[in-house]
Amino acid sequence: MDFLGQHLSVATMMFLLLALGLALSFEFVNGFHDTANAVATVIYTHTLKPTYAVVWSGCWNLIGVLASTGGIAFAVIALLPVELVISVGSGAGFAMVFALLISAIIWNVGTWYFGLPASSSHTLIGSIMGVGLANSAMAKGHVFGEGVNWAKASEVGISLLVSPVIGFVCAALLLLLSKALIKREDLYRAPDKDQPPPPWIRGLLMLTCTGVSYAHGSNDGQKGMGLIMLILIGILPATYAVNLDTTEVSVQEIAQSAVAIRSQMGRHAPGVALAGYQTSADELSSYLKTTGVSTERTYAAISNECFEISEMMQGKKSLAELSIDERRTLRTSLYLVAESLGKLLKQHKLTDPEDIAAAALLKSRMDKVTKFIPLWVKVAVAVALGLGTMIGWKRIVVTVGEKIGKEHLTYAQGASAELVAMGTIMAADYMSLPVSTTHVLSSGIAGTMAANRSGLQMDTLRNLLLAWVLTLPVSVLLGAGIFAFGLNLVIRLGVK
Repeated sequence: MDFLGQHLSVATMMFLLLALGLALSFEFVNGFHDTANAVATVIYTHTLKPTYAVVWSGCWNLIGVLASTGGIAFAVIALLPVELVISVGSGAGFAMVFALLISAIIWNVGTWYFGLPASSSHTLIGSIMGVGLANSAMAKGHVFGEGVNWAKASEVGISLLVSPVIGFVCAALLLLLSKALIKREDLYRAPDKDQPPPPWIRGLLMLTCTGVSYAHGSNDGQKGMGLIMLILIGILPATYAVNLDTTEVSVQEIAQSAVAIRSQMGRHAPGVALAGYQTSADELSSYLKTTGVSTERTYAAISNECFEISEMMQGKKSLAELSIDERRTLRTSLYLVAESLGKLLKQHKLTDPEDIAAAALLKSRMDKVTKFIPLWVKVAVAVALGLGTMIGWKRIVVTVGEKIGKEHLTYAQGASAELVAMGTIMAADYMSLPVSTTHVLSSGIAGTMAANRSGLQMDTLRNLLLAWVLTLPVSVLLGAGIFAFGLNLVIRLGVK
């Protein structure tokens, strides 16, 4: 049958639907697991009734997803082994995608069942690390551990570790500051039973709930988008290997820039010749590993790939003029060159200002062709995340609202925790860093309880810390185990 410009067998169509279903299920679980934090404060301060609160939060999650840039989606994908990203349509690539999704869903559902606000971001990143480790252990010619982009993993890991500390400290300081500046006793009093707060407080809490929900959608929703794009690239390369909406002007700009970069890279590798484009691709794949070091062969490989890119794109009015195989090849070349140029720039290997400017410009142009998210993918993820928010919120809300502090949440505590969470997540979104809504907000509430001397329920905090500590190693093991099982299965079935 024909689907989105490609002929698919019934089996492939079923495989595609299953993969997309799992990816959207991950976002659905993410919705009722993480976003429940956003509605906890408005529910426990009686600002909104639960039904209205979760619908309101779900709608703003949806808007946040639609307004997202996609930067975080591809920052998460960058954690994956290079060879799996560029060969996502292979059996190993499919095993990778399924391992990521299944392991993340298992841990998220398990922690939700016990009412533990664990991090979906931690879960997904742990699964990615598990896949990378398993791939390096099973693939020939690999050193164990090099399948993980450790530089990117450390960058993401720091953001996930620092954000809860920021949540705790900043929420506590904001509460103390508001006490010093805003002399309204009703703001710092526990809500009367079943009585809504005064209108101005109600407006403030609705604003903070809206902000956290929007920020969560714009940050967490992107992780599912990235995985869906991997699935589409692997199964429907004719439509999604490269951005077919790229204008004729952009196509020619890339072709011309590639010619210029080819000449510049050639100056760094005088007399170095690589036999064939596959050799160049292998050289750049090796360089992009964590242990990869730039040599003259790296520059020669970039030069070769740029020549191939310019040859394929020169004179083309649209990328739709390329055959399916050419689109696959072009995507691989664009991805390898862009990531290699990015690494050279980050390591300050290029010193000539003209080389630096040209490399940065070409990388930016290439990224727009390979790192794109269609509107329908955003809409599908937004709906899944929003529906998840509306359905499974209660377990996590009870933990956040009742079991962190020994006293009832006050209006000021709820507003302080949510304002800090909103600001932290939006800042991370601007820097294309994935953070945990769960960690930031629950830490913020704990910070306000400590600042208010309301007391903390140590049993709950111990369980939260245990879930936070276990999430990464458990998801690493789940991801590695499921990937190893899936890879052996596809090998036995003869899928290449």
